[in-house]
Amino acid sequence: MKLNTSSYLLGKKELLKELVERLGRDFSYVSVLGTDVTGMTWRVQTSGMTLRPSNDEERGFVVRVFQESGFSEYSFNKLDAQTIGEVVRQVKRTAERDRAVFLNHAETLPYPSAPADEPLERSFVQEVESLPELADPAEVLNRMKAIHDRVKEKHEQLVQLMLMLTYTQVNKIFLSKNRDLYQSYVYTNAACAGVARGEDKVESDYAPASGLCGLELLDRMEELAEKAARQSVELLSAEKVQPGEYDIICDPEFTGLLAHEAFGHGTEMDMFVKDRAKGREYMNRRVGSDMLMMHDGATAAREVSSYLFDDEGNPGSDTLIIDHGILKSGMCDELSSLQLGVAPTGNGKRESYKRKAYTRMTNTFFDEGDDDLEAMIASIEHGYLLEGLSSGMEDPKNWGCQCVAAKGREIRDGRLTGRLISPVYLTGYVPELLESISMISPGLELCGCGYCGKGWKERVKTSTGGSYIKMRGRLS
Repeated sequence: MKLNTSSYLLGKKELLKELVERLGRDFSYVSVLGTDVTGMTWRVQTSGMTLRPSNDEERGFVVRVFQESGFSEYSFNKLDAQTIGEVVRQVKRTAERDRAVFLNHAETLPYPSAPADEPLERSFVQEVESLPELADPAEVLNRMKAIHDRVKEKHEQLVQLMLMLTYTQVNKIFLSKNRDLYQSYVYTNAACAGVARGEDKVESDYAPASGLCGLELLDRMEELAEKAARQSVELLSAEKVQPGEYDIICDPEFTGLLAHEAFGHGTEMDMFVKDRAKGREYMNRRVGSDMLMMHDGATAAREVSSYLFDDEGNPGSDTLIIDHGILKSGMCDELSSLQLGVAPTGNGKRESYKRKAYTRMTNTFFDEGDDDLEAMIASIEHGYLLEGLSSGMEDPKNWGCQCVAAKGREIRDGRLTGRLISPVYLTGYVPELLESISMISPGLELCGCGYCGKGWKERVKTSTGGSYIKMRGRLS
């Protein structure tokens, strides 16, 4: 079934065209992005149940104009025949103020030209198995409550179990003099978390799933709840790792964290403009093992950050970041592309229509290989299989990183011993870590249950992933 389109955005289309035309009399480039995002979150836990709108809900517009050598933007959420004149006046006033600031500050960065604005007219409306809006909210909540009760009853040491399901439908329109774009798509996140209590400690773990889909993930909720419960209880027996350098295997979830944190942020090319990323110095140079391939892009995979066009009206793409260990490209928003003299890659994303567009990751992953997982385990004398993720950070300027796995399973003499360590911190210099990759399994897996921040703010939806990889790293 096809999603229902946004009657709100499509109903404003002629007014938006008029807005672009009127502003085009004074500015060499004008574009407008309209957003209408809806959704719902179901949450069931041992202490209660909630049903609320998605955190990502929004409705509004942002105009971007270019004058001489600088850009200005103005966001608003009311547009009709009576207010369009005021929007035009506010945009002009904003541009005048910005121009004055530009003339009085020598450090302001000039732009060499306006966007090319090549002609493009496209539309995309996603098809799903089950339309979220047709679901009975109370029925979904009751089904999740029944799953919660069944799973919790199985595990004596489980003191808390949480199940969460969120769908978000994204509707966007983009118009400029030469572009007419529209998209409607929906993504869903499911996550279950457990808290287990032993004699002397409390542990927690979670199991996530995501997809560019409707409420189909509801059918996986019991599997995820059981996994989260089992893993939480299992962690009660985990020990601390003896710090040192080990042969390690990363599961697809942790591989995705490594791709995102260790190298993804370092190839966001707005950081090249600001000279805050070492990646700019390493274009067409070796940064990893010969077998390493890395992608990012809205069309590189079908996950939560897949779309027809980004928030600057550029088509999504599949960008090959690393090709057989050689850094070949970064990812780029529109304004950074003008500064750097490269083509935009469709990575210009906004937290909301009220916020600035930055270069942001979409679906970021290390590509799959053909090495058998059992062969990887058999090749290790003493090391660990790292599973899940807790958090991660990197320094794009100096290429240091820290990635935290939820747990590690000990390997001795080519076999899993059953001994568990947690938490596990992997640290190191990014090229050394990536150059140590020696085996990669088949079977690409991505997940997009979380959000990515630009520094400490600007949350956007991303997905990460890969397959099992064998490498060498320092654990603590």
